[in-house]
Amino acid sequence: MSGIEWNHETFSKFAYLGDPRIRGNLVAYTLTKANMKDNKYESTVVVEDLETGARRFIENASMPRISPDGKKLAFMRPNEEKKESEIWIADVQTLSAKKVLSAKNVRSIEWNDDSRRLLVVGFKRRDDEDFVFDDDVPAWFDSMGFFDGEKTTFWVLDTESEEVIEQFEKPRFSSGIWHGDSIAVNVPHREGSKPVLFKFYDIYLWKDGEEEKLFEGVSFAAVDSDGKALLLRGKREKKYISEHGWLYIWDGELKPVYEGPLDVYDAKLDDGRVYFLTPDAGRVNLWLWDGKAERVVVGNHWIYGLDVSDGKALLLIMTANRIGELYLYDGELRQITDYNGPIFDRLKTFEPRHFRFRSKDLEIDGWYLKPELKEDEKAPVIVFVHGGPKGMYGHRFVYEMQLMANRGYYVVFVNPRGSDGYDEDFALRVLERTGLEDFEDIMAGVEEFLKLEPQADRERVGITGISYGGFMTNWALTHSDLFKAGISENGISHWLTSYAFSDIGLWYDVEVIGPNPLENENYRKLSPLFYAGNVKAPILLIHSLEDYRCPLDQSLMFYNVLKDMGKEAYIAVFKRGPHGHSIRGSPKHRAKRYRLFIEFFERKLRKYEEGFDVEEIMKGEKKE
Repeated sequence: MSGIEWNHETFSKFAYLGDPRIRGNLVAYTLTKANMKDNKYESTVVVEDLETGARRFIENASMPRISPDGKKLAFMRPNEEKKESEIWIADVQTLSAKKVLSAKNVRSIEWNDDSRRLLVVGFKRRDDEDFVFDDDVPAWFDSMGFFDGEKTTFWVLDTESEEVIEQFEKPRFSSGIWHGDSIAVNVPHREGSKPVLFKFYDIYLWKDGEEEKLFEGVSFAAVDSDGKALLLRGKREKKYISEHGWLYIWDGELKPVYEGPLDVYDAKLDDGRVYFLTPDAGRVNLWLWDGKAERVVVGNHWIYGLDVSDGKALLLIMTANRIGELYLYDGELRQITDYNGPIFDRLKTFEPRHFRFRSKDLEIDGWYLKPELKEDEKAPVIVFVHGGPKGMYGHRFVYEMQLMANRGYYVVFVNPRGSDGYDEDFALRVLERTGLEDFEDIMAGVEEFLKLEPQADRERVGITGISYGGFMTNWALTHSDLFKAGISENGISHWLTSYAFSDIGLWYDVEVIGPNPLENENYRKLSPLFYAGNVKAPILLIHSLEDYRCPLDQSLMFYNVLKDMGKEAYIAVFKRGPHGHSIRGSPKHRAKRYRLFIEFFERKLRKYEEGFDVEEIMKGEKKE
């Protein structure tokens, strides 16, 4: 295998593609590699001509944006010394570039149709070096830290004079896009004393210092424009955040483009046509609306990047055993890049085997990876639970799954009720019942899998998950004796403190667990913490200190209570990293996490060892 094998650092061999952009025959995207030695990610903007195949590179850059006339490229470059973001403009032909703006906090940039002005959306805070203050809720947000009076800032930058010619502010969580020479601005709608995040918006058109309110208290937001019409994603009015998002066009009149049954992930307008992505029973497919909506790129894959121009769709596509590469769809699908092909040619990967099973009143999708086994060999099993609950498993690349299958484990994963990729009723069935029927779905899936695979060892089944998957791991170990080990990451153990402490608890937990948290029995009934006495299997709790979505208290409380009861529990707290630290943590952070993951299941499901020395594992030592 030429020196490449699956281990805790294999992820650093891969090239990661993101942020695809297309104009005519020109494409641009960000290529990211993990630098293990310097413990950082290095991003390069790649500019490619589809006709000639010629590629050019801009190092230490991201967020490429091709001007509508195809002559210029805007991109971002970090200034680590000043802790600022710089916006640069390059000539597409020569890549000769100039810096046009330095700003502390930039979230998005977008060209106007004139290929001269840029809309720059960022934010500003008080930034007092001694304290933070807020008179709004939530006071913090995952990946963003404390808001400290944050306001969303909008700048119109003239790239020729390099001057900001217009600017205005809106409340935090606002966003905006060009709509002709106006700016369509989405502002979270307020009900009483707090904004109703992710549910209701007010939409304005802003131009030359004046604004017009288009919509008030609607459940959709403007996501794209062709200068004539606005593309809106969401619904006319939502009762629940967990409802699906659909698509509408507004050109002075509101018209439906797609109203289910599936959710919509991303969407782009292209000369009156709409391209959009939907999750579909473990897949993410491309649709095209041109008076009617139909699937045009369908398969056992996961499309996670989309841009369109002149009837061409630029896509990032991954599968269960390959990370993403760039593809072009113009009536036919063809692959543009193959950065990772040579690496995967030297790595053994496993295709998921699909199965359907009945759980109570529903048919549920499940998959498993089968390791290479001798004829009479029994193998341990790891059950993975996705995040959400409105997440989805299926045909996407999950590093830990391939890693553990290559170490001789069966890997099992299902989409219980509450998952995305099905109709809206399926997604909403988990509300106020989290941990009940959805847990039964998972258990029914495991039982069906064990019938299908007699070489799977029922006496060596582990479970793991992150976020909702971490909650479900905690719940499984308190409600079943099947599991002999569990790794719970950034999961919930007590819903009441999650409601009061999480960045989205005041809205999302009230929806998922129920209203009136101080009186509602669900906040105790559905919390694993209160069943800690039932735990019989060893559990490893992994959490990141900067997680404000499922804050550290969730794992630390569970750990303290389990230890106080004399249970076998271990905890590893990473000092840095948000809720998504499993993917977005630094390279060394991720390598340490993968090492913990491997070693805990090896020692508990294979070697039946007592104890687990986290410090020893982190040093990379082997226990004799």
